Amino acid sequence: MSAILDSLRNTVIAGFVVAAVLLLMYLNWGGTFDHAFGAFIMRWLHVLSGVMWIGLLWYFNFVQIPNMGNIPDEQKPAISKVIAPEALWWFRWGAMATIVTGILLASMNGYLLDAFTLGAMNGFAVEKNIAIGIGMWLGTIMWFNVWFVIWPNQKIALGMVDADADAKAKAAGTAKAFSRTNTLLSIPMLFAMVSAQNIY
Repeated sequence: MSAILDSLRNTVIAGFVVAAVLLLMYLNWGGTFDHAFGAFIMRWLHVLSGVMWIGLLWYFNFVQIPNMGNIPDEQKPAISKVIAPEALWWFRWGAMATIVTGILLASMNGYLLDAFTLGAMNGFAVEKNIAIGIGMWLGTIMWFNVWFVIWPNQKIALGMVDADADAKAKAAGTAKAFSRTNTLLSIPMLFAMVSAQNIY
C-alpha cells in the first residue's frame, strides 16, 4: 500500500483505477456509452476540475493568506518560492479545465446559449437554465479574475517578474482583493450550479 500512497502519481493512478472498476460495474449492470453517459463523464470531469480550483482558492484564503503573518520572515521564501508558485499552477489550470468542461457540458446538453443569456433564448421560461446561467456567469468572472488579474499580480508579488518593493506590495494587495472576490463569488456560484441540478 505504501507504494501507492507514498507517490502522488501512484495515488492518482489508483484513484482512476478504482473509478474504472466503477465503470465496469456500470457496464455489467447494463449501462451503455450513450449521450447520457458522455454528459455524465463531462460533468464528472467538470466537478473534478472544480474541486481542484475551488479547493485551492479556499486553501489560499482560509489557510495560506491568513497565516503568512505568523511565519517568520526567514521561512517565508519556502512559501513564496516553492509552495505558492506550484499551487498557483494547479489553481489556474484547474480554473481553465473547469470552464472548458463546463462549456462542453452545457453544449452537450443543449443549454449553453440559453444559460449564457440567462434564459432569454426561451423567454426566461426555464428556471433551471437561468440558475445554471447565473452559476456559469459567476464562474466565468472568477475564471477571468484568475487568469487576467490574480495570476499576473501574483507573478509580480512573488518576484517571478522584476519589480520594486512598492510594485510587489501593490500587486499582492490586488491579487488578495480579487482572490477574496472569487471566494465571495464561489458561494453563490456553487449554490446556483447545485440548485440547477437539484431543485429546478
